[in-house]
Amino acid sequence: MAGVGKLLKQAQKMQKQIAEIQESLEQQRIDISSGGGAVQIAVNGHGHFLELKLDPEFLKEEVSLVEETLLEAIRDAAAKAKELNETEMQKATAGFQMPGLF
Repeated sequence: MAGVGKLLKQAQKMQKQIAEIQESLEQQRIDISSGGGAVQIAVNGHGHFLELKLDPEFLKEEVSLVEETLLEAIRDAAAKAKELNETEMQKATAGFQMPGLF
């Protein structure tokens, strides 16, 4: 049963690392710019939107261009936040070995 004790210690260590990473992701800021700087979006490592800035001149453009550029910036921000989140979580789970599963 020594293996179970080791497994529990690994799980507790991983749980602590995940909590620390979650806190770190909450504090991290990812800045995205689209449309030559006309749209600026900031998200944290969890993908929560922190800020949105639009160039007033950009809003004078055709509605479809504004919508397309906004959507592109939102998708880019979401993808970068997801990538950061996955990269950080892999750090916590990298050493965790579950006997019989891998």
